[in-house]
Amino acid sequence: MIDLVFDARRKDLGNFEVGRVLPFHAHRMVGPFTFLDHMGPAAFDPGFAKSADVRPHPHIGLSTLTYLFEGEITHRDSVGSLAVIKPNEVNWMTAGSGITHSERFEGLREHGGRMNGMQAWIALPKEFEEVAPSFTHHEGPGDLPYYENGGLKARLIAGEAFGAKSNVPVFSPLFYVHWELEPGVTAALPAEYSERAAYVAAGRVEVDGRELVEAQMAVFAPGETIVFKALERSTVMLLGGEPVGPRFIEWNFVSSSKDRIEQAKADWKAGRMKLPDLDHDEFIPLPEGPPPPASPMS
Repeated sequence: MIDLVFDARRKDLGNFEVGRVLPFHAHRMVGPFTFLDHMGPAAFDPGFAKSADVRPHPHIGLSTLTYLFEGEITHRDSVGSLAVIKPNEVNWMTAGSGITHSERFEGLREHGGRMNGMQAWIALPKEFEEVAPSFTHHEGPGDLPYYENGGLKARLIAGEAFGAKSNVPVFSPLFYVHWELEPGVTAALPAEYSERAAYVAAGRVEVDGRELVEAQMAVFAPGETIVFKALERSTVMLLGGEPVGPRFIEWNFVSSSKDRIEQAKADWKAGRMKLPDLDHDEFIPLPEGPPPPASPMS
């Protein structure tokens, strides 16, 4: 059963747009997922401006997960990592007590091409909010279990689902799955977790007698198997898990404590957070002006 359907809100980053899916005012989190962006789709000509890059910036209290359908992004961070993420791969960065990183479009700038993908922020349980920062890169069915049958292609990006387990080192019970469905194909999402949602990245599907179109998310009631039918070729992202409790979010910081976010803001403004080893000549400053009222997300 569908509890809620809402549209991604388009946000112009200057060089391309993203669809902001989470947080949504009527449903701030799904399991530990506090933030979900659909990057693009966008097309770039060779030599496009470097202003499209995301300069070094900080995070605390969360893990970020970047997953692409098209394009590539070069990641550098303050624990010394350098990785180029390409389609159907996972960049998993755990901020914990604090990390900084950059995301640059160097390959696209050289050759041109399309960018299309997802970025999620996943809140850490309280006991892991101050864990040491780390980064891992994952690719291939050995790390990301893959299934294909009868017009359905499925990849388990993170967590556990459908009897499989991803090698991405998550900190709480969750699932994140990429489905590609041919027209007319049906597939079911079992009632395995208390909080579940689906985002239609492309195409149209029917769920619970309702049509969901591109850039819509549906949040489901617990306790029932959810059946999807593709009305055309469709890309669907399934996500959810068990809740980790309310979280505050401000700028790039997520925490169960508002005071901890204030400390992170002060540390960044004062230059006390180390910049990436391989990208330390510029950074994104702390936004000026009064922040929006901080309220716990749940």
